[in-house]
This record gives sequence, structure tokens and C-alpha cells, in this order.
Amino acid sequence: MKLLLAIRLFLAIAVSLYSTALVDAAHYYLPGVTPNSFNAGEEIVLKANKVTSTKTPIQYEYYDLPFCKSRKSHSKAANIGERLSGDSLTKSPYQINMKTDKTCSILCRKVHKKHDIQVFKSMIDQDYRVHWIIDSLPVAVRADKLGYITRGFPVGFVSFLSGKKTERFLFNHVRIIVRYNEDELEFEGSRIVGFEVVPYSIKHEYDGDAKDFDPQKTKLKSCNELREITFDPSKFQSVEKADEEIIYTYDIKWEKSNVLWSHRWDLYFKGNPNDEIHYFSIVNSLMIVLFLTGVVAMILLRAIHKDISNYNEMSTLEEAEQSGWKLVHGDVFRPPCNAMALAVFAGSGVQILAMSICTMVCALFGLTSPSNRGGLLTTLLLLYVFMGSFAGYCSARMYKLLHGKDWKQCTLATASFYPGVIGIIFLSINAFVAYYGSSTALPLTSLLALVLLWLGISTPLVLIGSYFGFRKEVIEVPVRTNQIARHIPDQVLYTNAFFNIALGGVLPFGAVCIELYFIMSAMWLHQLYFVFGFLFVVLVILLVISAEITIVMCYFQLCSEDYRWWWRSFFSAGSSGIYLFLYSVWYYWSKLNITGIVPTVLYFAYMIMICITFSLITGAVGLYSCLWFVKNIYGAIKVD
Repeated sequence: MKLLLAIRLFLAIAVSLYSTALVDAAHYYLPGVTPNSFNAGEEIVLKANKVTSTKTPIQYEYYDLPFCKSRKSHSKAANIGERLSGDSLTKSPYQINMKTDKTCSILCRKVHKKHDIQVFKSMIDQDYRVHWIIDSLPVAVRADKLGYITRGFPVGFVSFLSGKKTERFLFNHVRIIVRYNEDELEFEGSRIVGFEVVPYSIKHEYDGDAKDFDPQKTKLKSCNELREITFDPSKFQSVEKADEEIIYTYDIKWEKSNVLWSHRWDLYFKGNPNDEIHYFSIVNSLMIVLFLTGVVAMILLRAIHKDISNYNEMSTLEEAEQSGWKLVHGDVFRPPCNAMALAVFAGSGVQILAMSICTMVCALFGLTSPSNRGGLLTTLLLLYVFMGSFAGYCSARMYKLLHGKDWKQCTLATASFYPGVIGIIFLSINAFVAYYGSSTALPLTSLLALVLLWLGISTPLVLIGSYFGFRKEVIEVPVRTNQIARHIPDQVLYTNAFFNIALGGVLPFGAVCIELYFIMSAMWLHQLYFVFGFLFVVLVILLVISAEITIVMCYFQLCSEDYRWWWRSFFSAGSSGIYLFLYSVWYYWSKLNITGIVPTVLYFAYMIMICITFSLITGAVGLYSCLWFVKNIYGAIKVD
């Protein structure tokens, strides 16, 4: 009964946090961010951001494409996280004034060379979408039939003609719809609460020679101040031929809205209606996982309690020899091979875990609002480097427990292992992106900033943590280690190391696999992820299950008189990263349309970094849980 009550209470908390995140995420902004109010006729800046595609992880800055560009256009990233995510805002040449409508305004006329046409054709074939921003609000395209909107609008589209021939058309006209809210009692002026675009493709016509074309004076035949552009397949703007004239135009429409400024993000969080089915599935899986965890924990505690009672009442050697795990008390704390590597892995996992927990807390308090581009990555990066002392302290304590002597090498390895591995992979990705001409590749200055964060903050903190860790007394163990190692008997299948490691990662991965679907969709399908309350609960479940399943595996291993639990406890929970990688392979084949060798390599490179991070977190939790478990069970028995 107590177990069921505990499960119900935990579920109630989970649903409460999830509901809070679902309702409030859309209007939870950074502390200190205030709404902007504009007067009639005031200039509104439209900022071009980037172009992205679900078919490839390679992103491009807006002006990597040969669009119309203003003379003062230059990209700007507000923070390192924004730069890492590929966001780079540039002022566009569109002239927008508050509550001032425009119809068929000419932006520019361009004659694109062969290279420009090839760029457009490639972008259209790969379904790239353009991302703009007005007053921190991303551009959206409304899908009335589906009941939700999509962020960004496509560069163009492909039309299938007779036979197998296809033709590509460019969206060279946009109808910019800006919605505003007014309340004379609450504030002065108007506030922007909506930003949508309706793209059109049209081959413009005009009188006169091309050399006499003037955007301010030339009158178009295809549209004018009194006649808006309509959908006409016979007049689409093709991008199949080089040296063809393309005229870019736009409309501005202002619409008054009753939507409050604090709720203007609500529209972006309306996803596919089938999402509710997945939410119910998550809650159902949570209930099953918690029930199984409770049952396993209850059985394990009863078994160990009974074993300890029997051992402490034994009086003869024959009775003692009936036991399994007590016989290895003289070897259970014997240091494993590659003790330094184990300590480094454990310290790195603790650092990442501390970063993850702090990030979740920040997200729950709204410090990673979607209006703050790059905020989540910046938070992750800064929290990681500031958690360096945790890595140094934990790796030093573990290394000292394992009788390690070379503390300098252990400290340097802890400071450089995870940043080094991730850095090498990331530099390879950055080189690929730069080779393919994307301006979203990090420049040398940003790379130097990352190196300075590592060497200037993270590494010194690791050294400080390591200093205090080595100065403390070694962790006391309840039993002495024999000089001669005990013979390990032959193991049956279910106690085999490979079987235990493979089985140990199933439950931790199963606890997050459904939520992982939404996270992967946010990463690779460019959707918004905002249910951080529910994610925090899933993180807690992941940690609890990683600890419990590793303890169970360790108990069975010791009962079979195999005392080599150090590395196995790390890999039992850490093997969940392998299942995560297998899941990414399935997601790649079934959910993504990524084509080409380079985009595929980039996808799996990113996923390998995520899997390594996931393995270090769960592995560290498993290792420290087993250490606590082994210390307690051997400290509770009487050993001569």
C-alpha cells in the first residue's frame, strides 16, 4: 500500500509539473525582458536569421543565398550559444512601418548568374526554409487545414511536369502579415503579437527597358498598389535558366488582434493534434517504470536484509561457505585495471550530471525562454565549465580510493578527456560545414572563445576540485583487501559480463525513449521543445532507474563470487548510450529524409556526441550507486 501511495504521489507531481510547463511555457520570458510598444509609422526592423532544412543538418546564413541585400547588412550573434546554434541576425532591406500597409512594393531586381541559380536549385531540392524575426518573434506560415503553423517559409518549390521532368520555382514575393494589440488603459502605442508570411512565386512584367529599371519609379504589370498578387500557375518564377531577371517584391498587411503580448507564443506551441496520444503514452510508461522499479527495489531489499541476518547468526564455517557474496569480502574493494580511466570517466559524468540538473532548474524557472535564441546552449556551456570543480573533486576521491598515486596525470586527464573528445568531433563537423560554404560554421574568434572557456575556467576549477579531493582522507571501506586475489569460478550466462552490460542499459533507455522522440524532433525537425517540467521528472526517473538496475546487477554478480564490479557497474548503466545510438539509427531511417553522405556523417557525429554524454551520466550514477551499495552491505555483516 505504501508503495502504491508513493507511486501515485510521484505521478501527481509529474503531471502537475508537466501541466505547468505546458500552460506557462508559451508566455514565460526571461526576467527583465519587457514588451516593446511602437507608435504609428515607427520603423519596424525585420531581421533575417538563417535557412534550415529537415533533409540536412547543414545550415546557412540568410545571405549565403543570393537574396536582395541592404548596404548595411551584417550578421550578428548575441551570445556564444546563438552562434553555436547557427543563429545570426542581419537587418533586411524590407521597409516596414507600424500600421502602414503596402502592396506590391519592389525590393530589388537581380539577374542571377549560373552559380546563384545552382544555389537556389539545391536549396529548393533540399526543402530549405527561410527564418525571419520581427520583435523577437519568428516568422510563421499558417496551415489552416492542419490547425497549426510552421516556422519559416520555403525558398521555393518543385513542380512535376509531364513525364519525369521537374521544374523549380522561386518564392520571390512575400505577403508579410503583422498582427498587433492595443490597449489604451494598459500601455501606449501598439505591441506586435503575430508575424506570418504568405509566399508567392510570380514572374513580374513591366514596361520599358531593363537598364531603365528603378525600384522607386517602375510600375509592374503583374501587381500594383490597387491589385494584389494572386495564385497563378501560369506565371510562376522559374529558376532553371541562368542570366534570367528576377524581381523581388513584398506586401505589408497589418491586422489588429485580441491576442495578449504574454500569449503571443501560444500559436507556435500548437503541434500536431496526435501529440496528445504521445503524452498519454508517456504518462502510462512512467507508471509502468515506477511500478517495476518499486517491485525490484522491494525484492532486492528483502533479499539482502535476509542474507545479512543469516550471515550474522552463522557460527560454523560450513554455513558460511553456503554464501556467495560474503566469500569475496577480501577482494570486493580490490582496485580494477585502468583505475585512472575509471576515475576520469566518473568525474566527467558527475560534471555533466551537475550541469544537466542545474540546466533543468533554470528551464523550470523560464530562464531558457524560446524568445532568447541560443539561451539553452549558452546555459549548458557556462554551467558545464563552472561545474569543473565537481569533476576534479569526484575523480580525485575515486582515484585515491583505488590507490592511485599519479594525481597530476589524473587531474589533467579529467580536465581534458570530455572536452577533448567532444572538441575533436565538433571541429570535424565545423570543418565539414565550412567546406560546404555555410557561414554558420564557427569562425576562429568563436573557437578561441570556447578554448578560453575550457582553459581559463573549466580547467582551473578542475584543478581546485582535485586539490581538495586529494587532500581529504581516503574513503573508508569496511573490509580489508587480501594480498592474493581469489579465484573466480566459471560464470553462467545470466552473470556473464556482456549479458549484464547489455541488460543493464535497457531500463534506463526505456525510461526516456518516448520523451526522446520529442527531443529528437526538436533537434532534427526544427520543432520547439518546451515541456521542461516533464523532462525534469524523466531525468529523475532516469537517475533512479540507472542506480537501481546497476545495484541489482552488482548483487547478482557478487552472489556468483565475481568481485570485478567496478568497471561493470559503470558500463551496466552506461550501455544505455549504445541503445540511444541504435535508436538514432532507427530514427534516421524511419523519420528523417536526410540524403547525401556529408549530411549523414554530420547527423551521426552529433548523435555520437550525445550518446557519449548520456553514457557518462548514467555510468557515473551506476558506479557511485554500486560503491554506496557495496560499502553498506559489507559494513553490515560480521567479518573476522
